[in-house]
Amino acid sequence: MFQNFQYAYTFRDTTIYGQLISPDFVFTYHDYDNGYDVTWGRDEEMKTTYGLFQNSQTLTLIWNNVVLSTEDSTSANIIRGFNLTITFSPTDVVRLDGRVNMSLHKTANKWLITNWVDESNF
Repeated sequence: MFQNFQYAYTFRDTTIYGQLISPDFVFTYHDYDNGYDVTWGRDEEMKTTYGLFQNSQTLTLIWNNVVLSTEDSTSANIIRGFNLTITFSPTDVVRLDGRVNMSLHKTANKWLITNWVDESNF
């Protein structure tokens, strides 16, 4: 799943990305400017990711060490670090470092992301 996620970002491929996102997907991040958590579902995730893929020239995602992993045959929770470089233009490059806290569910021998909490401090 993490390799396909990285592939989707590298090639800015929403078809591959969409195959990783569960129909009941929930994304959560903390809005530090306003002091509250923001959540959205699969449709907003796909729309947001499509916009990122369309508006960037390159995306370089590096997965770092797994901080915590609990897993059984059909579910997993993984906390993992990442580095993401987003190049919008040669003079507009954004570098992000953070952690993802993902809940995964295995269905038909395929892992899907059901819940993603961004634990980064952006």
